[in-house]
Amino acid sequence: MPVEYSPHFGTIMIWPERKGSWTHGAQPARAVFAKIIKAIAKCEKVFVAVSEEGKQSAEKALCGEIEKGCVQLWTIKTDDCWARDMAPTFVTDDKTLKGIDWRFNAWGGEADGLYPHWDDDDKFAAEACKKLETECISARPFVLEGGSIHSNGAGTVITTEECLLSAGRNPNMSKKEIENNLMRYLGANKVIWLPYGVIGDETNGHVDNICAFVGENTVVHGWTEAECEQKRRCVENIKILKENGFEVVLLPFPEKPVKFNQSDLDGFVYEQGEIERTLDDCLAASYVNFYVCNYAVLVPQFGDVNDKTAVDILSKCFEDRKIIAFDAVEIIKGGGNVHCLTQQIPLVK
Repeated sequence: MPVEYSPHFGTIMIWPERKGSWTHGAQPARAVFAKIIKAIAKCEKVFVAVSEEGKQSAEKALCGEIEKGCVQLWTIKTDDCWARDMAPTFVTDDKTLKGIDWRFNAWGGEADGLYPHWDDDDKFAAEACKKLETECISARPFVLEGGSIHSNGAGTVITTEECLLSAGRNPNMSKKEIENNLMRYLGANKVIWLPYGVIGDETNGHVDNICAFVGENTVVHGWTEAECEQKRRCVENIKILKENGFEVVLLPFPEKPVKFNQSDLDGFVYEQGEIERTLDDCLAASYVNFYVCNYAVLVPQFGDVNDKTAVDILSKCFEDRKIIAFDAVEIIKGGGNVHCLTQQIPLVK
């Protein structure tokens, strides 16, 4: 599995439609999605999956990019739009591209999944491989989401125990068996297990919310100066990273919590069995959930005092790329961020 900042052939995204995830019929979110898609499309081709029902709105929002050929719509029905977790994880030998089709169960299935029906999401990886005419390698019945792993492209994968050892993923497998699967399918020879993700992360602690590679032996890791449980988690993770020889760049979390307002809550329409939002929910906002595409890095912003600090730090990590900062509040209200919405397709020679 190549590192994310290696050259891309393109990016996969999915148009937001789920009324229980996206407030007010997804209209506020679609405006932000369109900005993200247009920014990426300046650097590489973007493949956007959309249902028949949502196709007209996507065509209207992205008409210029579609006409230019830098955005291509795929008519594929999904349950939600988290391409990082539902799309294939791509691997390559520099000559051929293959997509890994993990089993998807909405971040925990019957144990603690976020919505009751995920059949269309679970089919998406295979459908995407067909669209790309790429060989699809089934890893089933192994449950995994793309946001739970990061690769440095040189044989090392990082993940979190909190996520991959959770009850809803692969409860009948040992930690060693899970590790062997990661190495087998991702072409890795080492897995670094961090204990924790971000508090409040609905995915049971995806690694892409707390730690990411910015160099073969360098990572950024979320950080807070406040004496709290999140700091304790960060300290333990960072200790493990340093023991494994990694340089760690600290990237602060937003200082103020991001929460729903009453208007947001009034705009959700839930299906039976779906988790409902409340005013007390503290959303797992993190600057680590950035996305690296060709020539640019998309960095989420939350209207926080640490927004500029995050941009400055990542500018130094990616001196050869343009930093594109965007207001991510409407995205985080859906449960994730720009990295969660995107899945890179590596470029092969």
